[in-house]
Amino acid sequence: MTVDTSSAGDAGVGAGAEQLAIAAAVAAGESVLSRRFGSAITLVSPEDLAGSGPATVVRARVVSSFALPRTLVIKHYPDRPESGADPFAQEAVSYQLFTALAPDERMCPELVAHDGRDRVLVLEDLGRTPTLEDELYARDSRAAERALLSWARSLGRLHASTAGREADFNALLRRLGGPAKGDTDGVDALCSRVPSLIQERLGIPVPDEVLAQVEAAVEQSRAAGFRAFSPVELSPDNNLVTGQGVRFLDFENGRVRSALDDAAHLRLPFASWPDALALPAGMSEAMIAAWRAEVVGVWPAFADDEVLAAHLTCSELLRVWLITGEELGALNLSRHAAPVSREAAFVTWWRDLAKHAGYVRMGAVSEFAARVAAALAARLGPHADLAFYPAFR
Repeated sequence: MTVDTSSAGDAGVGAGAEQLAIAAAVAAGESVLSRRFGSAITLVSPEDLAGSGPATVVRARVVSSFALPRTLVIKHYPDRPESGADPFAQEAVSYQLFTALAPDERMCPELVAHDGRDRVLVLEDLGRTPTLEDELYARDSRAAERALLSWARSLGRLHASTAGREADFNALLRRLGGPAKGDTDGVDALCSRVPSLIQERLGIPVPDEVLAQVEAAVEQSRAAGFRAFSPVELSPDNNLVTGQGVRFLDFENGRVRSALDDAAHLRLPFASWPDALALPAGMSEAMIAAWRAEVVGVWPAFADDEVLAAHLTCSELLRVWLITGEELGALNLSRHAAPVSREAAFVTWWRDLAKHAGYVRMGAVSEFAARVAAALAARLGPHADLAFYPAFR
């Protein structure tokens, strides 16, 4: 007898493990639902939703229960992390925080049940609706514009409804035994790497005045003034476009931090997402206006255009700085890079930072950002301009 060690054999093993994980998620979901509602709940026809994180994510149909909808989504975290923040605890507490709000303030699925022992969440199923990524990669520019504005409004409503709720979030996290994940973990070390990276890769020294502005941006991100809940993972594949507006998913890194850290993504849309592309002129400004309309009642200072622009530019500077620290060392700075590449995205972000810093009279930052953008563009040649999302081509 011979043993099959081919890739097909490996695929079979993988498929078997996947089925076991789905079965375990369904069993955990049935267990927590049965305890929650006091009678046996059966889930059938599980559909693997292929979560990208440590959880198994399954949609399942509920068999004959008057208290529950026809389908639910189960997220099962079978493995407890050896150290650091627990993604199950972060997500469970995030959903608890929102489920306590009124339905029109809940920018995510409702939490139906959860259990720290089984490490399982049972969530409302928002249905087979497109993601924001789907809209950006379709060919309907108007639909993509509506989805982006809805995303910005939902982000603002999420911030407005959770402002001042940090103590509640931390109390819920302690109850689940999860250590709080700091919103500035590793920021200082990462920021300190950037000057040497820029010098080594682009031959540009960083002026002291720019370093001082970066320090001020870090302090702004740590200030208590504009703190609210953040999903942290602001990627278009984590957002569903529903009839009631965009809804956020996946809070494995969810925590309370400065809302301006999220708002920076209105200037640098989805910059933390590896596949980020360009948006048409004026789209970012329209998204900022949609976000501001939702938060200005909580933070009246943002009614002042100059105040808002200064805060956003500081957040934009910090976000560009951190991404540069994370990725510049690995970028392919050659003329062979494609216009949909991460390298072209860096040119766009540094150019935009130069423009916005000039508007708010951050002269040293504007001049330095323009030099970095020009150096990057010179390395990339004809591929320095970032392509648009397909919806806007």
